[in-house]
Amino acid sequence: MENKNYENLFIPFNHTILDAIKKMDQIKRKLLIVVKDNKFYSLLSIGDIQRAIIKGIGFDNPIEKILRTKNKIKVATDNDDLATVKETMLRFRTEFMPVIDSQNNIVNVLFWDDIIGLKKTGLDEKIDLPVVIMAGGEGTRLKPLTNIIPKALVPLGEKPIIQMIIESFVEIGCNQFYISVNYKKEMIKQYFRNIKNRPYQVSYIEEQKPLGTAGSLYLLKKQINSTFFVSNCDVLIDQDYREVYKYHKENKNELTIVSALHHYEIPYGILETGNDGLLTRISEKPQITFQVNTGLYVLEPHLLEEVPPNEFFHITNLIENIKQRNGRVGVFPVSEKSWIDIGKWKAYQELFNKLG
Repeated sequence: MENKNYENLFIPFNHTILDAIKKMDQIKRKLLIVVKDNKFYSLLSIGDIQRAIIKGIGFDNPIEKILRTKNKIKVATDNDDLATVKETMLRFRTEFMPVIDSQNNIVNVLFWDDIIGLKKTGLDEKIDLPVVIMAGGEGTRLKPLTNIIPKALVPLGEKPIIQMIIESFVEIGCNQFYISVNYKKEMIKQYFRNIKNRPYQVSYIEEQKPLGTAGSLYLLKKQINSTFFVSNCDVLIDQDYREVYKYHKENKNELTIVSALHHYEIPYGILETGNDGLLTRISEKPQITFQVNTGLYVLEPHLLEEVPPNEFFHITNLIENIKQRNGRVGVFPVSEKSWIDIGKWKAYQELFNKLG
């Protein structure tokens, strides 16, 4: 099967990490083909970039600095038969497979959807962790829509966002969900009562008053005894949550924040000055890349003991408490467009129109 529409996957070896992140977002892929002198050089995955950011490697570094060794990437040769390529793609869950000739020319690219014909996630090992979804807020940023329905039931296409969040966790094996409710809670309960034969369990944490983004967790002290996820009810993240969990456990974190990279171009020339106000440097419309909190977390169960009972308490308060006692708080990055936040009315309208 020959596919010539693959040039948009190419990125030169000397382009920066930031260039690669932006390209992945632009073409909606998590894997790129690195080229040098128009020939195959290596592969770059979103995992390579995430590991580099976690190590503190700057966004302006060339991608060549973070590439895996040749023996850790998988490509096909023009002599391989299709059955062999398919077996390799299945074994290593490869998004696509470049086909290389003896001169390192890229003669074809075979894509998972065309060759395998299955969703990749359906083949992966499952994890079964509790998931807490914070759905008690009034959704003031989405008014006037949330005057009628709670934020958790705001539709994206044919489904409310809370259903899409749950399905993303069910896909990796999670089946126990705790939903923290307060504002218009009966509508949320009724929605789930109307779902017949659902393959997951839903329990409710009922706030008698607003308790912030983490205050209701104290009600789970005797119910959750394992590592668990916490998610806001207005965010979707295009990321395999098993990778977040793996990072969390390997680094022995008490809490892991999923961050999204955010790029901002300052629309002015930036001046730096020294002694006597003398100009030392001018940067014309510089770009700044920083990490923002997405509202998705992984927590260890002992942290439930640190949530004060029946008090207004944000998860940022919990994070500060952990840091003050020198506990481990990790940050796992995803690309800017891997994060969807419907909490703002304008962003929701744009996404709703797009899904349309």
